[in-house]
Amino acid sequence: MTALAYRAGGNPGPDGTSVVLLHGLGGDASSWREVAPLLGDLGRTYAVDLRGHGDSPRPGDYSAELMRDDVVALLDELALERVVLVGHSLGGLVAYLVALASPERTLALVLEEPPPPVPLNRPDAVRPDEPTPFDWAVVPAIRAQVNHPDPRWWGQLATITVPTLLVAGGPESHVPQHLLAEMAAQFPNGKLSTIPGGHSLHEVYPQEFADSVRRLVGPI
Repeated sequence: MTALAYRAGGNPGPDGTSVVLLHGLGGDASSWREVAPLLGDLGRTYAVDLRGHGDSPRPGDYSAELMRDDVVALLDELALERVVLVGHSLGGLVAYLVALASPERTLALVLEEPPPPVPLNRPDAVRPDEPTPFDWAVVPAIRAQVNHPDPRWWGQLATITVPTLLVAGGPESHVPQHLLAEMAAQFPNGKLSTIPGGHSLHEVYPQEFADSVRRLVGPI
């Protein structure tokens, strides 16, 4: 497992709730810089750099499962027992894998534009000539999993019983919106919310995104 870098903020809540924020492919914890302060009154916030990104190590070995294991190890290290998992794109995939691995500590789940766990036909990414601020090796590894996901993942969504919000970006997104709707329907306590803002809508409309998280978590 890889020890992950993270940015902490917010205030510890009386019930020990924490909000863990997982970025998308090629991003880092800074993508949550506007959203995290808006969620700080829900509990301590932790914006994580996944392996190969930001200030976290670049071991060269990448998969969604390894990223899941890294995040679970971080939750153990920080002794976080009541966690709201918020993930964007790749981070959404990692978030629901963490929820599957640690259901006892998952309080709620927010998935923003995750890759639906069904076979897709995304083209191979072309490596840019300029250096990237993340380990490029993560791109082909994750792209292969997005195109050919573990066939068990779709059925396992139905075992995640905590309140789950799937946030879709509308017609400006490259993610098939009908698949996100079908994915949301798999969760026993799943809801779908569309905020027309494209794939990275939390950066375009941080307040609206934070409000949707708060509406999910508030009644818990």
